[in-house]
Amino acid sequence: MKKIDEDALAEAYNRALALEKAGDIDAAVKAYEDVLAIDPEDHGGAAVRIASMGRGEAPPKAPDAYVETLFDQHAASFEDILVEQLGYAVPVMVRQRLQALELGPFKRMLDLGCGTGLTGGALRDMVEDITGIDISENMVELAHEKDVYETLYVAELEDFLEDNDDEPFDLVTATDVLPYLGALEPLFFGAAENMVPGGILVFSSESVIEGEKRAFMVGPHQRFQHSQDYLRQRLADTGFEIVEVSDINVRMQEGQPSPGHLVIARRKS
Repeated sequence: MKKIDEDALAEAYNRALALEKAGDIDAAVKAYEDVLAIDPEDHGGAAVRIASMGRGEAPPKAPDAYVETLFDQHAASFEDILVEQLGYAVPVMVRQRLQALELGPFKRMLDLGCGTGLTGGALRDMVEDITGIDISENMVELAHEKDVYETLYVAELEDFLEDNDDEPFDLVTATDVLPYLGALEPLFFGAAENMVPGGILVFSSESVIEGEKRAFMVGPHQRFQHSQDYLRQRLADTGFEIVEVSDINVRMQEGQPSPGHLVIARRKS
């Protein structure tokens, strides 16, 4: 792997950001393409930024290097930013809906994109054994300190689901994971492959803007948004039946709510 010229990368990235901020979209796209030429692994998420400006096809997911870098950098302040500043309460919503639907208790839970352990903590007393997985080593270290999980892995989600040969799970959660994924077949299919028949899958997603026809797109804050039709179709395609879809506010973003869905699905027998 060739060494990245960090100075050239920083300069190119800052130039691209400045052009984007100034509203010169054509020049910003070109500058982000220069960033990608210097750093093909895309630690800065240039491909996602290009898509967020409405240019080119949305990539199938955010680059692994970008997601890992983003969360490694923000691990220490993650919970304060997400919960206190952005009003993120999805893990509590998951608990409330599972209890209201009288789902659980569960034997084995897989917490995809576990982060610092917010969802694991919210469901701890409903599950015998919890496995957490996240691409960010710094996040996993913080989750480990909480003593919520029996097992923790640092890995990319789709790779883990493909390679895992642990016992199957009867609960799989993916809270705040879909904003970093576009195409969802690998996630849903991988989850199904790692679940017992009748197992429960719970995830949150952010919604495409009203009137938008695309199945998924990158929104203005560089996060993927999905249409409800696409979610339902892909779940059906990968062997799930819908238990419930709730309209939720995923988080606040610059003072505005981010509308989305909390989806509970069951793996067909």
